[in-house]
Amino acid sequence: MHPATRTAIYRRLRAANPAPTTELEHGSPFELLVAVMLSAHTTDKSVNAATRELFPVANTPAAILGLGVEGLKPYIRSVGLYNTKAKNLIGLCRQLLEQHGGELPADRASLEALPGVGRKTASIILNMVFGEVEIAVDTHIFRVANRTGLAPGRTPREVETALLVNTPLQFRKDAHHWLLLHGRYVCTARSPGCPACLIRDLCEYPHKTPARAPRPAPRRLQRALLAGRELARKRRQRTSA
Repeated sequence: MHPATRTAIYRRLRAANPAPTTELEHGSPFELLVAVMLSAHTTDKSVNAATRELFPVANTPAAILGLGVEGLKPYIRSVGLYNTKAKNLIGLCRQLLEQHGGELPADRASLEALPGVGRKTASIILNMVFGEVEIAVDTHIFRVANRTGLAPGRTPREVETALLVNTPLQFRKDAHHWLLLHGRYVCTARSPGCPACLIRDLCEYPHKTPARAPRPAPRRLQRALLAGRELARKRRQRTSA
């Protein structure tokens, strides 16, 4: 893809959403970390439903650790793989308290050393909390980057590297949110919304969803329209006479 095309794509995405952010509800860096960790293999909607119950009761490492694994499970039962995530979250809270004074570490190695935190989660925290230029790649971004031609790659890591290299610096900080939201709501896995896509003419995907042809009106409606036209014609004739 030509650099000018990439720039044009990001300009349109920015114009449509000048201040993109996550759809995960949170009120602190720690709450964001918990929400992102819980979001693996599940929807943001399910995570938000769980954290609306959890955070009013426990929203600090010490408070969640105090619940214990079994005490935590009822709050996150709506989240996929909640048994494993409950164990990881308790371990994460314990490690934060024992090794980081209850605060989020500001480096990738320490973040990825936390139970349940992988590269994607660490990248989101580094980007949103510490202002680093990172582009976390999830399934939506992987799909959009490959379909559009923005950053083709066989693995999430390849796509991440390509995005960091190819994305113009002025768009790099928010690229993750723009591409994720575009993949979630427009460039979906099945039947992407190409006809309404704001970057349709810039996208290199060869199998774009065609615009639907207008459906013919039902015969009953057609007869009613013809009858209405005939009635209007007769009225005009009587008026002119």
